[in-house]
Amino acid sequence: MEQKNKLKLNSGGLLVFILTVGVFGIINTEMGVIGILPLIAETFHVTVPQAGWTVSIFALVVAISAPVMPLLFSGMNRKKVMLLALGVFTLSNIISMVTSNFTVLLIARALPAFLHPVYVSMAFTVAATSVSKEKAPKAVAKVFIGVSAGMVLGVPVTSYIASEVSYSMGMLFFTVVNALVFIATIFLVPSMPVKEKLSYGTQLNVLKRKVVWYSILAVTLINGALFGFFSYMSDYLKNVTGVSYGVISTMLLIYGLANIIGNVIAGKQLATNPVRSMITIPFALLAFYICLFVLGEWLAAMAVIILILGILAGYGQNTMQYMITESAPEAPDFANGLYLLSANLGTTIGAAFCGMFITLFDTRYSVFGSLLFLVVSIVFVVLRIRMIQSRKQAEIEESIICN
Repeated sequence: MEQKNKLKLNSGGLLVFILTVGVFGIINTEMGVIGILPLIAETFHVTVPQAGWTVSIFALVVAISAPVMPLLFSGMNRKKVMLLALGVFTLSNIISMVTSNFTVLLIARALPAFLHPVYVSMAFTVAATSVSKEKAPKAVAKVFIGVSAGMVLGVPVTSYIASEVSYSMGMLFFTVVNALVFIATIFLVPSMPVKEKLSYGTQLNVLKRKVVWYSILAVTLINGALFGFFSYMSDYLKNVTGVSYGVISTMLLIYGLANIIGNVIAGKQLATNPVRSMITIPFALLAFYICLFVLGEWLAAMAVIILILGILAGYGQNTMQYMITESAPEAPDFANGLYLLSANLGTTIGAAFCGMFITLFDTRYSVFGSLLFLVVSIVFVVLRIRMIQSRKQAEIEESIICN
């Protein structure tokens, strides 16, 4: 009875809160070093591009391991797996904090990255299964707030601590967050054994479905559009809008905070009308990227556009995760791994594709890469929606015949 009560207690807000802070710590570890690359270069006596490998190697490992690691750990007790991931992140951050060898730093960055998709995918799965099916999108949306907060707060907070105190204290921030969640998981999260362990073959079988591939392609393209522009947002604001670095920092903060607003809105909308959410995202992004291209020189217009794009980015992340996991509900951990793979792949391709337009023309035309990605994504979103609707109609007709 006591265990049941504990599970009931943690199946609501407390469990989701712990998962949200946990995801914040994981994303913070990944993204936080972006703001201290010059300090890393100075501390380890390397160039800034070499210091950039602390970001690149983490992202590369995540992209490679995203579809594999959640699959391998899908049959294990989720609490134990989460503790493993948080423990490795904490230890790796301690090593990053005390080492003076750049190679050791890169290894300490690469190792926890293998468990990044395991923790994040399980956090989504546990959040969704801890509440009723109707409330699942809202629970997942709350975990996504941890993703947004990790990206929004991780960079400036780490940069501030490291610049005001030292590089080691900046890394200590990562360590403390992960260690606190590790302790909270030990004492406040109940044991979560997997009741029905799915074979690897059963989970991999979802890849035979066209709807899964439509979802993967749609997510890759939409995320490519989002991060294709976001990668060059600072450059766009500087060279097209013509604002100072101080204004750019403010605009980036607005964009990031708007992500959190988008997370909250998406949770409510996906719970009521997911089809509308799926079709709205690419069309809305398309419209506002066109506005961005046309009105890019007007600061007031850009402030409003970036605020709305930030909301759409948060809204879109939730919708994209739902798009993939809803197409393979019987293999949630593997589906979340596929989402992380698609999102990271989209980020990589999108940044390269939009960068090509900057090389061929200038910064203003980077938006064209995002526009092309969105136009193609609409095709796969429509195909996905039609396939699901056709399947539901067939099930209804079959039910009528049987009765």
